[in-house]
Amino acid sequence: MNDSKRGFTTAILHSDRGAPIEHGALHKPLHLSIAYGYRDARDLAAVFQGRAAGYSYGRQGNPTSAALETKITAMEGGTGTVTFATGMAAIGAIVMALLKAGDHVVSSQYVFGNTASLLLTLEAHGHPVSFVDATDAAKVEAALTPATRLVFVETIANPRVQVADLARIGEVCRARGILYVVDNTMTSPWLFKPKDVHAGLIVNALTKYIGGHGNALAGAITDTGLFDWTRFANIAENYKTQPPRNWGLQQLRKKGLRDFGGTLAPEQAHHIAVGAETLALRMERICSNALALSKWLAEQPQVRAVYYPGLASHPQHALARSLFRHYGGLLSFELADGHDPFEFLNRLKVVVLSSNLGDNRTLAIPVAHTIFYEMGAQRRAAMGIADSLIRISVGIEDETDLVEDFRQALA
Repeated sequence: MNDSKRGFTTAILHSDRGAPIEHGALHKPLHLSIAYGYRDARDLAAVFQGRAAGYSYGRQGNPTSAALETKITAMEGGTGTVTFATGMAAIGAIVMALLKAGDHVVSSQYVFGNTASLLLTLEAHGHPVSFVDATDAAKVEAALTPATRLVFVETIANPRVQVADLARIGEVCRARGILYVVDNTMTSPWLFKPKDVHAGLIVNALTKYIGGHGNALAGAITDTGLFDWTRFANIAENYKTQPPRNWGLQQLRKKGLRDFGGTLAPEQAHHIAVGAETLALRMERICSNALALSKWLAEQPQVRAVYYPGLASHPQHALARSLFRHYGGLLSFELADGHDPFEFLNRLKVVVLSSNLGDNRTLAIPVAHTIFYEMGAQRRAAMGIADSLIRISVGIEDETDLVEDFRQALA
């Protein structure tokens, strides 16, 4: 069977075997060396100059991370991927490698707290940033200026699960020739492919659903091949030796990875690659659990509001239904007045109190008091984050056990 016609999981499981592997191993092995020797100095020079494939130094990647990059590229239907030590390192690489002083960024106002913090730091360094309501493409378009170089959105926001107007924002960016960056972490390539809405670059925090097991940090940037890099003014001349479709990733690998050093270690790359094999299977169970739990919570008198795109009450329910295979594994809810979120959380027995998400285990956290605490009350209010808001990253446990755990904790 042609590799391009294989199903999602089949392609992931067998991607390493597209080229010979030492001793017939089923997984690409760990390559721990940070330096690579060449018999011909001309070959060494060609690799350094980007004229030949190969490895020059471990900070720019190695065969183990390259195998993972091949998997992510196939998942997203892209032309290439660069991996990083964390998802935040990937986002940081985009702004540091592709922007110059004065370049303007338009971002969703609902982005993850650390992403918002990074963009505010970027603004302090001379890059104006406009935070807008990305559930409405018209507001994104209204924020664009002649200096706008990129638009950054997430598919589903964390923690209030607002769904960006992804397709229409993509049309705006394509018409204006603006780089459209979509963070696909909350959906994963199994639920959604940003390439379908004309994204130029896709970010994935591999730590989350793609890795799935909470045992490795990693991030990735995938080029979809849709953005015309010849229209991007900030590509350095020495990175134009390759075909234009490679310019963006080349600069990201050199300026974003090599220079800033957010390198993915081979051990972590191996963990993520193995975890990725079961992404589709895990997401099916996670999404099923999340929908059932959100529906159950919405019926409880102790709960004031439930936020989940799969509920008909969600403002972007119809949009989510049109975009995504399922509605994701993240939900949040507010307790009714008189119910202490800390007391409720401390009564949970199956659910783990933790800041991570995308794990096989169901995790819960009081948002305003932890991951969004540094933002302050005013910005939290603007993002719709109440003091009683609890975020749930749903796992793969048995549905009945999850519902019973919430039932006894609310009793």
